[in-house]
Amino acid sequence: MAKKAKAKTAKKTVKAKAAKTVSKTAGKTAAKTTAKAKTKPKITRREYTKEDVKELRAHSKAKTPVAKIAKLTKRTVGSLRQKALKLGIGLGHQR
Repeated sequence: MAKKAKAKTAKKTVKAKAAKTVSKTAGKTAAKTTAKAKTKPKITRREYTKEDVKELRAHSKAKTPVAKIAKLTKRTVGSLRQKALKLGIGLGHQR
């Protein structure tokens, strides 16, 4: 009988430890996701206006680096390259 009681308590302690580990890891992942959500801005799409296109063409003629254009226009490098491709103008090293 004593062996059965020890086995039951051993199982309970193993389950309790596992539950603690799960709750600790769940808390850590929840904290990580909230920290990431605070630092990463939400992406919002903006259409290119006529003024944006004029500015992009001017930068293309002036041979401004794409990274600099991206900072000035607050758009991604990929977005600028795609728009330039559609317009048929060269940007950056691809000229």
